[in-house]
Amino acid sequence: MTSLYPILPVAALVLFVLTTVGEGLRPSRGWLFAGLICALFAAFSLYAVASEGPFGFWPNHTQNAWGNQVWFDLLIAIAIGWTLLLPRARAVGMNPWPWLALICTTGCIGLAAMFARCRYLETRQTN
Repeated sequence: MTSLYPILPVAALVLFVLTTVGEGLRPSRGWLFAGLICALFAAFSLYAVASEGPFGFWPNHTQNAWGNQVWFDLLIAIAIGWTLLLPRARAVGMNPWPWLALICTTGCIGLAAMFARCRYLETRQTN
């Protein structure tokens, strides 16, 4: 059986392009898609933890310059996401500190969950 590992990054890239271009052309206020992405990514991450261990990511980030670059990229992206999302989260009454703890322990899973929750609360306020 052929491994899906070479195919999954391409599929994720296609989904990324469709999502970002779609939001740029016609922004939505829906939270379900963000929640679905979060759930799917969390499920795949649980699979990775089960098959590779909870710190299986670390060797990838410490082996060479590209591994370091990806680690820096993830940290910068999460910091930017947190900084941009924080005022919106506070505006809808979310306590940011539990979300920051979740983000620090799960990375983009926590950030995606916070984003979905924030969009859900924003949607409720406008209806």
